[in-house]
Amino acid sequence: MIWVAATLIAAVAQTGRNAAQAGLGARVGTIGATSVRFIFGLPFAALFLLLLSPFTEIPCPNAAVLGFTAMGAGAQIAATAFMLLTMRGQSFGVATALMKTEPVTLALIGAVILSEPLGAGRLGAIGLATLGVVLSSGAKWSRAGLVPIANGIAAGALFGLSAIGFRGALLALPEGGYFIHALTVLVLTLTIQSAVMLIWMLAADRPALRGIMGEWRVSMAAGALGAFASLFWFIGFALTPAANVRTLALIEVVFAQIVSGRILRQTTGRLQLAGMALIVIGVGWLLVVAAG
Repeated sequence: MIWVAATLIAAVAQTGRNAAQAGLGARVGTIGATSVRFIFGLPFAALFLLLLSPFTEIPCPNAAVLGFTAMGAGAQIAATAFMLLTMRGQSFGVATALMKTEPVTLALIGAVILSEPLGAGRLGAIGLATLGVVLSSGAKWSRAGLVPIANGIAAGALFGLSAIGFRGALLALPEGGYFIHALTVLVLTLTIQSAVMLIWMLAADRPALRGIMGEWRVSMAAGALGAFASLFWFIGFALTPAANVRTLALIEVVFAQIVSGRILRQTTGRLQLAGMALIVIGVGWLLVVAAG
């Protein structure tokens, strides 16, 4: 299944992008670090689309494509803002776990907006993997505050809405294969997001704009990796419901726990091990359902 390979590639590339962006926040501010993935990713995506244009027909976006893309682009920006608010809360583990409930939101929104079938097997696999993430997060639920919980839920729901927007745009394109569809929607998305972030920084945060230009080498690396990751996320969305893609992506939580245990020598509790097992079972169950 191509969408499985695309999702795994996207998850690895996104990890690289996060690493490239890791130190930018302290130097250019939250808004600047957030905008890098859009502004510096757009030239790479646009150049790739330009290079492909002599060899394949670029699909012409219609009103539905533009509407779904704008919905996805806007929801992703808003989701990032709530995610950053979450990271400032004291109950970080709780809020982060709630953000990872995105696949459940995706399945429900996809059923309403795109009429995608839910199915007991698919819902069971998504629910099991999501429960595994909540358990493996190590969150201290007794210390949870309402604000971090609300921010985490909002971020997860908005990330889910953004994925539905992208999936809807990909399905609405009139002609072409999944790869050119994914690249076309990616360029449209990054164009909208770059315009919004540039207008915001010019109007309200010019130091952030000067900062990302001054850090152009790191910004270029983060932008290139971000565009590469997004392209493969979109390939996955073009081939299967977005909830399937995001559920499979939860396997990165297991990889992160293994790396932190083996390389960073961090201990893993029994509850976290049980959560990791549920993620693996849930992902495996989802792949069986998707293959059938």
